[in-house]
Amino acid sequence: MMNSNPETGTSRVRLILIALILLLGAYWVGARYGPRQAKDVEARRLGAGSGQPALELKNTSERAESLTEEESINVRIYRQASPAVANVLTKATEYDFFMDPVPVEGAGSGFLIDPRGYILTNFHVVAGAQTIEVILGDKSRYPAKFVGADQRNDVALLKIDPKGKHLASLALGDSAGLQVGQKVLAIGNPFGFQSTLTTGVVSALGRTVQTSQSTFIDDAIQTDASINRGNSGGPLINTHGDVIGINSAIYTPSGTAAGIGFAIPINTAKLIANDLITEGRVRRAYLGVSTLELTAWLAEALDLPVQEGLLVEQATKGGPAAAAGIHGGDRTVQSGMRRLTIGGDVIVGIDGQKVANQFDMNVLLNRKRPGDSVTVTVYRGAKKVDVAVKLGERDGN
Repeated sequence: MMNSNPETGTSRVRLILIALILLLGAYWVGARYGPRQAKDVEARRLGAGSGQPALELKNTSERAESLTEEESINVRIYRQASPAVANVLTKATEYDFFMDPVPVEGAGSGFLIDPRGYILTNFHVVAGAQTIEVILGDKSRYPAKFVGADQRNDVALLKIDPKGKHLASLALGDSAGLQVGQKVLAIGNPFGFQSTLTTGVVSALGRTVQTSQSTFIDDAIQTDASINRGNSGGPLINTHGDVIGINSAIYTPSGTAAGIGFAIPINTAKLIANDLITEGRVRRAYLGVSTLELTAWLAEALDLPVQEGLLVEQATKGGPAAAAGIHGGDRTVQSGMRRLTIGGDVIVGIDGQKVANQFDMNVLLNRKRPGDSVTVTVYRGAKKVDVAVKLGERDGN
């Protein structure tokens, strides 16, 4: 049986009460006399209101002289270009599981290419938008009209009405002359931070980057200039102030930026913009074939001489390929749930470049214009044949 001691219990209670009193006292003293955070924060000139003369700030010329050559270039390009860089805001309506409308907002970047109000951006920035608004570098806001787009190349053209106001625009350079190691600057609105400048170099050239099932960047410019969400559609600029690319995609193997970004060459965008401004549509080269991508088992089953390429199931009547003598299939067979048309030519190359699948052909045709002549290499049975084809123009976009 345990013995209880009332005096011991009372002593413990007293000690606890004393400790609480000391803690509360220390808190009160600290709150009353200790350091405090400022309630109001404001920027003031040094020395102002203290009886001391204010320190004189350096004038513009003195500040410029204190910059390095590289810093001077960055400052000059930013001041020159930022007024023409736009924050592109979109609104759309989507539907949830219960088919209730849900408003969706998006944001990206763009840039003025013409004082009349034409703005280049990415197609994925404005895809599905019901309303588009742009905010320019001077904070002026304009409703924007969607002029048109080339979804395959992820380029879109917008138009705003300047209402008589003179708008600054960016000069478009020549992306064909770029070199790895060349300095570049990116201006955009990452995460909503408007008119943000980042710098880097051209890290690589000639990449083909597939960004979705139907979209790719051909001859992509790879850069280490920081590009984040919201930079899409903004300009990649050289040290002369000329736009040489449209920032479009980043490589994110772990879900975060890895210092690898890709831009659409401005030469590609210039062709698209010119088509949309002058004709209201994008002129796209057209071969005129329906094809089936070969697999090893299909090539073996059909006893074909190659295991990669595109089997021509049909050459469109009156189309460029049919007019040049490319043959479609002449008989059908059942393969699982699908009927295949076989016996046609197998396309394996265009202008000496390998065609192993539909993506390869899309990339090669994307570099051509309607009316261009190309050499299509096909296997006709066991015989390899080169066929000269004058490309047509695809209807629609």
